[in-house]
Amino acid sequence: MTGRIAIVGAGVSGLAAAQRLRTLLGSAAEIVVLEQRDRVGGVLHTVDLAGVPFDVGAEAFLARRPEVPALVAELGLTDRVVHPTGASPTIRAGGRTVGMPTGTLMGVPTATSDLSAVLSPAARAEVAAERTRPLTWRPGQDASLGAVLRDRLGDEVAERLVEPLLGGVYAGRVDSLGLRATIPQLAKALDRGAPSLTDAATTAVTPAPPRESPAPAPRVPHNGPASSPERAPESGGPRVAGPQAGPVFGALTGGYGTLLDALVEAAKPELRLGTTVRELARTPGGWRVTLGPTTSPEHLDVDAVVLAVPAPAAARLLAGTPAARPLGEIELASSAVVALAYDGIEGPETSGVLVAADEPLAIKAATHSSRKWAHVSPDGLLRLRVSMGRFGEATTLRVPDDELVARARRDLATLHGLTAHPVATHVQRWGGGLPQYAVGHDERVAAIEAARQPGLEVVGAALHGVGVAACVATARAAAERIAGTLSA
Repeated sequence: MTGRIAIVGAGVSGLAAAQRLRTLLGSAAEIVVLEQRDRVGGVLHTVDLAGVPFDVGAEAFLARRPEVPALVAELGLTDRVVHPTGASPTIRAGGRTVGMPTGTLMGVPTATSDLSAVLSPAARAEVAAERTRPLTWRPGQDASLGAVLRDRLGDEVAERLVEPLLGGVYAGRVDSLGLRATIPQLAKALDRGAPSLTDAATTAVTPAPPRESPAPAPRVPHNGPASSPERAPESGGPRVAGPQAGPVFGALTGGYGTLLDALVEAAKPELRLGTTVRELARTPGGWRVTLGPTTSPEHLDVDAVVLAVPAPAAARLLAGTPAARPLGEIELASSAVVALAYDGIEGPETSGVLVAADEPLAIKAATHSSRKWAHVSPDGLLRLRVSMGRFGEATTLRVPDDELVARARRDLATLHGLTAHPVATHVQRWGGGLPQYAVGHDERVAAIEAARQPGLEVVGAALHGVGVAACVATARAAAERIAGTLSA
């Protein structure tokens, strides 16, 4: 099938869309991928850290969602898939580093949670009393997750449990995130009449009774970010029993760069790096994309367009359309990752540590990569990565790289007594890297999708989840719609 498609953005969403379009349309289709940066991958980036490929963006995918395993199989990379070790995660709260509490829903306590190591006695008493207090909840409503948590369970639950966990997903503040989009299971349990927040969380984590015959998985599930932990908190590699038995997380030897290279090879696009897309306009036969400098613009006429760019950029290109406003309301958070390699030391035995929001530390989490992933240190070096920055804190990251490394080293010394000098470091800044799922996010996404036009698609992390699997799901679904439009 012939046709010319422009894909704006060469992150994993854009490249996954290109690969799927190539599969559906064949070699005759012309696929042009336009990327403002000088590399592909977006917020996926694999660097050389002391001679070993090392991810400084997302590092893992949710293995129980079908999208990434299916894509990896299509690309012939199944033998590159690895899973975490059995190392356990920890959390820093109340000035102590302790094991991550079990039995919570993204930090929200359930009836079986043991929070004694993380919360003060007064906070534990407040949690225990929550089930006796009347709850007002209107089915279908949304609310600030932080406001609900603080009202029902107290500040410590918000700051020591939920914000550290969700901070790994969104680099966001719990008070600025919407409950319904970030923990959809909790919202559904409340909609069904749970009498308290604790009961709602308990219901959400309780396995459903087995069916006589398992229902088929949806072809393109739109799970929320709570089920997209590719960017989620540390995991020691948990396994689950039942129909979805097996490791929860997966990664690729060689890092995500392996996947990105394979996507480019399979899609065979005309890849134009360092290209700025300035305008998008409807034409009688399709779309016109305006590129390049304002003094010497270039026009690209195509049959269809995929916008795989952050929400504010998509809003600018769609100015004057019904999709522009909801896209423009999705804000972005900036963060930074500092990767470090050490020689001659063992390092922590755990998979990583999350840091409570009320701790006097600069970092929000540390991944003990050599412990979490067996393939990361074949040379015996200790490799770690720490993350910094939350929504609204961009100014704190506007310092030289050396200062971010110094902050990381100070906090690692506090947390682990790690005072050795690293043999290699890498600082990766993610300016506006993560969309914020604020109150009303689901309604914004519904409005964006209701405004969809034939041959024009918006894909990526701003929609149904910030993890890699969710991004791939939106990209493949969009590619199938475009293929259907071109063949009609």
